[in-house]
Amino acid sequence: MTLAEPAPKLAENKDWWRGAVIYQIYPRSYQDSNGDGIGDLAGIVERLPYIASLGVDAIWISPFFMSPMKDFGYDVSDYCDVDPMFGTLADFDAVVDTAHRLGVRVMIDLVLSHTSDEHPWFKESRANRDNAKQDWYVWADPKPDGTPPNNWLSIFGGSAWQWDARREQYYLHNFLVSQPDLNFHNMDVQEALLDVARFWLNRGCDGFRLDTINFYTHDAELRDNPPLPPEKRNATIAPSVNPYNHQEHLYSKNRPENLTFLRKLRAVMEPFGAAAVGEVGDAQRGLEIMGEYTAGDDLMQMCYAFEFLAKDQPTARRIVDVMKRVDDEASDGWACWAFSNHDVQRHASRWDLPPAAQRMFATLIMCLRGSVCLYQGEELGLPEADVAFEDLQDPYGIEFWPEFKGRDGCRTPMVWQSDNQNGGFTEGRPWLPVASEHLSLSVANQEDEPGALLHHYRRAIAFRHNNPALSIGEHDGLRASDDVIYFTRTLGDDVIFCAFNVSETPSDFDLPKGKWTMIGEELGSAHPSLDGRLHLGPWQVCLAKKNA
Repeated sequence: MTLAEPAPKLAENKDWWRGAVIYQIYPRSYQDSNGDGIGDLAGIVERLPYIASLGVDAIWISPFFMSPMKDFGYDVSDYCDVDPMFGTLADFDAVVDTAHRLGVRVMIDLVLSHTSDEHPWFKESRANRDNAKQDWYVWADPKPDGTPPNNWLSIFGGSAWQWDARREQYYLHNFLVSQPDLNFHNMDVQEALLDVARFWLNRGCDGFRLDTINFYTHDAELRDNPPLPPEKRNATIAPSVNPYNHQEHLYSKNRPENLTFLRKLRAVMEPFGAAAVGEVGDAQRGLEIMGEYTAGDDLMQMCYAFEFLAKDQPTARRIVDVMKRVDDEASDGWACWAFSNHDVQRHASRWDLPPAAQRMFATLIMCLRGSVCLYQGEELGLPEADVAFEDLQDPYGIEFWPEFKGRDGCRTPMVWQSDNQNGGFTEGRPWLPVASEHLSLSVANQEDEPGALLHHYRRAIAFRHNNPALSIGEHDGLRASDDVIYFTRTLGDDVIFCAFNVSETPSDFDLPKGKWTMIGEELGSAHPSLDGRLHLGPWQVCLAKKNA
């Protein structure tokens, strides 16, 4: 395995996040260090040299806080401690120390919109209507007929309101019943959450991934959401079988008051040089909200929407349309792009990509304006695992199976070697079964194969870092010619031309006027033919630098 040389100190650059490549770790499934079948922080420490060898700038670790694990850590019962299944605070400190020594920053997943119903705050709040935290959550009286106060729906199915007999009121839960929403109209709640951020920043954390960032604040008047016309519905955020898609979520999320809290959070992060990437969960206004939340220098540094996490493989026209909308709606902001994560089917399967296409898309994401999130195993080309119903753990999949199988198929354990059924992930029984078809794609197998996808990802990341125009430069807007997208990235005098054939159909193409030097041979970049034309084969790219 190629290991990175230790870096004595990370470069001091408050804009380190701009154009950064961030590697997402789902800790339950990365590396088990103690044989209990569940990945942990000590396992991450063990694998950090591998992560550093990819050349990424930072890791994002999905939640490892105290939790009853009904939503696998996204239901937090103590924001300032590590759940014993993942280790201890000392183990987290070891992650930070080791990552920093290897030149990698550490971002953690903060879930601020809701807590677990086992959090002490909620236990106190629900006890009665007269306590210090009685309005720390979103409580509302029923309508006169006893029904919920409005028509808001939960992403996990059914009403977003749950009756509580102690208070004889409903509480809001945009997700599971066991995930009550915090009341961001209460300034004490905001300050408590800012203290959570301070706690982790003081432990050396370099930033945050902010779960469901657009869900924080609700409409104080509890107005009904209007219906969404069928032609505007899509399954980007929730599966098509979920009635959540039938509403326009004007009042249950996306509220303008959210900006006030985000400015406070940015002020807390600023002295630490920390950065945040927000998850914008909205199927209709995602890019618009991304632009709104990242505008200027007092809100979030980055956000990502779900345009490239959608079901259908993006065509040339689709990619151009998305990037044009970003230019129009988020020109003063900063996007963070991802093709896969812990909430969606892996894109190798979702888009049914042959190996050449996987390489092309890996190169493409490294050339787009914005930052990049890679999901563990993406660099191996792992397909979605087929998890049997009796092995399902995800409540989302259990609720909507078989039409929607949930998120377990993208959360199965990382495969490090192929000489045992558990892929080197654990010596015990893994919490989700290791997919047998993943074993041949293990890290060990690919390390020994020069042409493996793993090495292509390393080359693509290095190419991005070696050409700063790709990470922090401007672009001239994407254009499409049949199945080819093309654009230039510019930083000072450096101009790089990028073209991508996003189909299996060969295409001829002309370089822009001027003198160009072909680059990116290690990524399979095409060269002009004798007549000066470019012939792009299926899924082929062309990369060129303009001569001075």
